[in-house]
Amino acid sequence: MNANLNDGFSGFELELEDFEVKKRESLLTRATSVGPGGSIFCLPKIVDSAVYFGSMDRYVYAVECETGKLVWKYKAEGQLACNSAESDGKTIYIGAMSGSLYALEAKTGKLVWRFKAGGGVTTKPLFHDGRVYFSSLDGNLYCLNAEGREMWRFKTGDYVYCGPSAYDGKIYFGSGDCNFYCITPDGKEVWRFRAGDEIINELPVLLYKGVVYFGCMDNNLYALDAGSGKELWRFRTGKYGICCVPSVQDNVIYINSRDGILYAISMKGKELWRFNAGALVAVGITCHKDRVYFGSENGNIYCLNNEGKEIWRFKTGGPVWSPPAVWKDRLYDGSWDCHLYCIDLDGKEIWRFASSDRGISKIDPPYKIFEMVVKKSFEETHEKDDKYEINLGAKSEDRFYTVKSEYMGESTYSSKKDYGQ
Repeated sequence: MNANLNDGFSGFELELEDFEVKKRESLLTRATSVGPGGSIFCLPKIVDSAVYFGSMDRYVYAVECETGKLVWKYKAEGQLACNSAESDGKTIYIGAMSGSLYALEAKTGKLVWRFKAGGGVTTKPLFHDGRVYFSSLDGNLYCLNAEGREMWRFKTGDYVYCGPSAYDGKIYFGSGDCNFYCITPDGKEVWRFRAGDEIINELPVLLYKGVVYFGCMDNNLYALDAGSGKELWRFRTGKYGICCVPSVQDNVIYINSRDGILYAISMKGKELWRFNAGALVAVGITCHKDRVYFGSENGNIYCLNNEGKEIWRFKTGGPVWSPPAVWKDRLYDGSWDCHLYCIDLDGKEIWRFASSDRGISKIDPPYKIFEMVVKKSFEETHEKDDKYEINLGAKSEDRFYTVKSEYMGESTYSSKKDYGQ
């Protein structure tokens, strides 16, 4: 199989097997490279008839689901990068890159309390049995009581950029130290599983019928027995890792990988079908009424049926990296173009809400952390030529996303002028 590699490569044809992709640094470098602006990257949280979300402009917003009218906004001390909110029905919990976890009154946006961790809080917290669990880049999973007092912290070997989940009296999460952990509600380790690379998931991992599913930057989706941590199977995806949380519907598992592919997998780990979005896809999937919804770096929100056929796509003005939330047959999702969108289940826009800062937040290119390495056999059989130099992290002054691979099309949101800058 030949590939014509352009834009950031050198525009020549090669056998793909002559190369291998290697990760040269942590995905955390991209996740924490976000600059100022008003871009939105989070799974919106809906409580009663309001949708809650954070933005890179440091504001937490509450907006009416029906009309898109602002209810309140609260300015945090740090950027709300990749942060999704949690709620107990009365209080909204959301973290910030500054290391603070905020508890806000859902009706008014008034600060109830704030807890300061030792590193950025970049994932969705978990409210479970009267306690709040959240991960931090300082390497700890924290447990607070409802008043914001620390109960305990569990230390891992590296940063924690994985939302915790609760199941059958246990707490589950992954770490940048390549381990997946199961601990008790009192912070005692039950078991750990060693994966092949760092585990990054902005949203809580999936637990279903006694099995825990999580993606890893080693390109595998793992299925473990939730009780023992024993590996049941693993499913191999593309070359650029997985930082998506899988979803399940009608005993089918859906997982996005960073090569732009949505996979449908059986409960035994066998591929059923795949859909190529043509660009980096969202960190999660929403399943609703026999439909599958997810966003993409190309600015689209996709709707597929349960056989992998595209029903429609809705175009926003920037990358969509989070799955939509559902309320009364409406979908709510944020875009890097600084808007939260409300659309119906036919893909028609109902309203959009703009954040306070319309400036697009800059972020590193999606594959900057990778490099293509020429295999020895290729080096021995091809004369050295400058045209064979390859740089997956190639940049240009006016482009954010410059990479193409056999999976990727060039982003239509690549130049500064596309954002009005």
